[in-house]
Amino acid sequence: MTNNSRLAAGLVLTCVSAWACSSPKPAAPPPTAAPAAPVMTPVVSVKELMRFDIDPVADNIFDAVTWDISKKGIVAKEPTTDEDWEKVKTGAVSLAENIYLLKVKRPFAPPGDVNNSTGPNPPELSPAQIQAKLDKDPVLWDAKIEALRNAAKEIIEIADKRDAKALFEASADVDMACENCHLEYWYPGDRAAVEDDARQRARFEKSAKSAKSAKKK
Repeated sequence: MTNNSRLAAGLVLTCVSAWACSSPKPAAPPPTAAPAAPVMTPVVSVKELMRFDIDPVADNIFDAVTWDISKKGIVAKEPTTDEDWEKVKTGAVSLAENIYLLKVKRPFAPPGDVNNSTGPNPPELSPAQIQAKLDKDPVLWDAKIEALRNAAKEIIEIADKRDAKALFEASADVDMACENCHLEYWYPGDRAAVEDDARQRARFEKSAKSAKSAKKK
């Protein structure tokens, strides 16, 4: 190969190399978007969810420990067996999880059901009135849900420890969380009567504890 040929070949190689280095690289494919979260479609209204789901599982807690004072003395019911405590925990876990279903937008009552909200001084709010309260202050709605969830989580821990005394006290917290929500969104006109009932029950529970302590002595 002559000097001229070698020079021409070198120039060609240099040009090809320069073109390869300077040519734009193909654009990277756009990142794949994360799949959208599935949209939960409710099956029933809030009223039906409470009746057929929330209330029944809460009864696993309320029915587990009771006190009854009569002329015959104190009749106390407490969980004692593995099955008893399993039922309490089942209720608490179900309540803690299922109460979040109230965050899924759904009607407050079945079609045509307006609650007991008609006539003079109706005792209950209509579904439309409840929805209006929620729309005005959605933070309060979420706070009521969280309060009940926290009370249920407390019961889960107590069931693991099998502490009947703590269960009796914590079940009152669950009941209070339920009532506070109902008094806000269901029957706010009953607040005075419910508060009076709570005072009566507090006196009853205090008497029951005192009587039980005296019996042990």
